[in-house]
Formats: sequence, structure tokens, C-alpha cells
Amino acid sequence: MAVTACQGLGFIVSLIGVAGIIAATCMDQWSTQDLYNNPVTAVFNYQGLWRSCVRESSGFTECRGYFTLLGLPAMLQAVRALMIVGIVLGAISLLVSIFALKCIRIGSMEDSAKANMTLTSGIMFIISGLCAIVGVSVFANMLVTNFWMSTANMYTGMGGMVQTVQTRYTFGSALFVGWVAGGLTLIGGVMMCIACRGLAPEETNYKAVSYHASGHNVAYKPGGFKASTAFGPNSKNKKIYDGGARTEDEVQSHPSKYDYV
Repeated sequence: MAVTACQGLGFIVSLIGVAGIIAATCMDQWSTQDLYNNPVTAVFNYQGLWRSCVRESSGFTECRGYFTLLGLPAMLQAVRALMIVGIVLGAISLLVSIFALKCIRIGSMEDSAKANMTLTSGIMFIISGLCAIVGVSVFANMLVTNFWMSTANMYTGMGGMVQTVQTRYTFGSALFVGWVAGGLTLIGGVMMCIACRGLAPEETNYKAVSYHASGHNVAYKPGGFKASTAFGPNSKNKKIYDGGARTEDEVQSHPSKYDYV
């Protein structure tokens, strides 16, 4: 019961995490304009992985996609690739983990196969979560670097007078969604890997016992059980055991102590 609960909870947490990774990748608020000490407040800029948008004070919003691939920064392209890889791995892991759930029976699938599928989906969930976390962290580091470079360029001249006004960008809401979603996917993958140990069948070691006949030649007859010994008139190493009943010839050939009374 505990294994089933752990596996189901890991699946649900991973499902929420993968959905969050998809949402964060599609959001436009990866970087938002820093309004601190900004005299222009009628226009608000924010950017995402796929387009940049401008929102005016009147409420009108205009977005423009990135219609170039080679003109984009290499770090932005790397973040795109990491998020896409995380989504693909997460989708495949969800498909595998559905068939691996212990509460779902498909044909005559054994527990060992379900354990292997659970472990595979858990590892893929972990990789998916790491891809999302790394991608969001790389973008955040790029924002921090550009922010301080823009701040240094803004304050030039004597007395720290502002000579130029540049647009500085800070963390957007998509970054926090990506961090949380990546963490949930990672946690769900770990729970799936833990549940795999409970699904694996226990190996039982049986002691091998070999049976050896008491002689070289064994035969079964209606009169009794024949086993090999060191005595026998007909063949070497043979004797007849018939539960106490013997023929007259055997009685004469093997006299007992009562024959001399």
C-alpha cells in the first residue's frame, strides 16, 4: 500500500511539474523592465523566450516575435534547448509512468517489468527537472550580468549624474514558475525511483537438494523394490527387497537362525 501511494504521489507531483515547465516555457515574462529610478512609466517592456512585448499605460499590448535564429544570443538559444529537452523528457516519462502504475493492470505484465518502467520514468523525470532548473538559472544569470552592466553604463560622468537612460530588465514571473516546476519534477522523479524498490520482486534463494539412488541399477517389479548391493546371484551388486516376503529358494540360500532349532 505504501509503495502504491508513493508511486501515485510521485506521478502526480511530476505531472504538475511538467505542466509548470510547459507553462514557463510559453510565458512572456521571463524578463521584465526594472521601473526603479525610471522616469518613463507610460511604457512597460517584458520579454520571453519567443517574443518581446510592450504594454502601454492605456492597456494596449503589442508583441513581436523573434524572427531570427542566428541573431539571438547563444545563451538564449541554450535556454530554449534546455527547456524543450525538459518538456520532451517529461512527456515521455509521463507516458511510461502511466503504464508503470501498480494500480493499472495491462494484460499479464509482471511486477518486475513495472519496476523497471517506474525506475526509467523516475530517472527521466529527474533529468527533465534538472534541465528546467539549469535553463532558468542560466537565464537568470544572464539577466543579472546585463543588469549590472546596464547600471554601470547609466551612471557616467562626474558626481554620478545620469547621462543616458537605458532599459534594465529584472526577474520575471516565468523564472519563478520554472524553478518551482523543475523542483517538483525532480522530487516526483526521486519518489518514483524510491517506489521502484518496493515494486521489484524479492529474490528467494532455495537450497538445491540432489537425490541420488542408493545403487547403480534400480528396477521396479510387482514383487518389490530392487536396489543394488554387493550381493546377488543373478547380476553383480543386486538384491531384492520385497517388504519381508521372500521366496523358498531365497530362504534356503539364506538360512536364518530358526532353521537350526
